[in-house]
Amino acid sequence: MMESELRFRRMTLDDLGQVMKVEREVYEFPWSEQIFSDCIRVGYYCWIGLQQQTMIGHAVISVVGDESHMLNLSIARAHQGKGYGRQFVDFLIDEARVKQAQTMLLEVRPSNTAAISCYNDAGFNEIGCRKDYYPAPTGREDALLFAKQISPAGDAPDTDQPH
Repeated sequence: MMESELRFRRMTLDDLGQVMKVEREVYEFPWSEQIFSDCIRVGYYCWIGLQQQTMIGHAVISVVGDESHMLNLSIARAHQGKGYGRQFVDFLIDEARVKQAQTMLLEVRPSNTAAISCYNDAGFNEIGCRKDYYPAPTGREDALLFAKQISPAGDAPDTDQPH
């Protein structure tokens, strides 16, 4: 049940205070401000999601060659469960497509069932597991590796076309 459409804009260094509030709120092991700063500096695609004038989330993707990697997607707790994560995922796929990516990859904790459901709904498929990828309170947690094939810009999504 979505409240309204999100608006997206590029993340700037001035956003990092608010980004860090969301990051610390939603992750037990958040990225550091330096990581976000480095991502902006090296030219990763760093985005802010806005609902009205409120920043409700952020995301970072890289695009190298024909492959995109979703590195971070965070939605503030108060805005979770409203469809904003899915809107953000769809936006990031469109951005990767514009940059000529043909595949998008991401990792997710097996314990993050809401995110897994969102990625499945967006057409991602689980393709592997990275053992002991994430820090966890009692050692390490695996990461599930997901991938989605991206249609080239201008092509109709193949799920809507008969074969």
